[in-house]
Amino acid sequence: MGISLRDVQRLMREYYFKRDMERGLYATFTWFVEEVGELADALLSNDKNKIEEEFADVLAWLTSLANIAGVDVEECFKRKYLRPEGPPI
Repeated sequence: MGISLRDVQRLMREYYFKRDMERGLYATFTWFVEEVGELADALLSNDKNKIEEEFADVLAWLTSLANIAGVDVEECFKRKYLRPEGPPI
């Protein structure tokens, strides 16, 4: 079963948007940064299961932030990286 970035973002909106909006952009960003730190620790531990779990958490928090900010992650990714002249250097 395939899932697009838009699907991920939509799912995070369904699950967490109300709570994330109440928490606010800055506090949600703080949670995102904490997850990035957990990903760093997982990468250093070289534990594949933990690494995969933390990548999923980082993506979830990133799309939650995008929901609060009103940004379509899939669309902005396409605009930046799927350009006729190729990705930015």
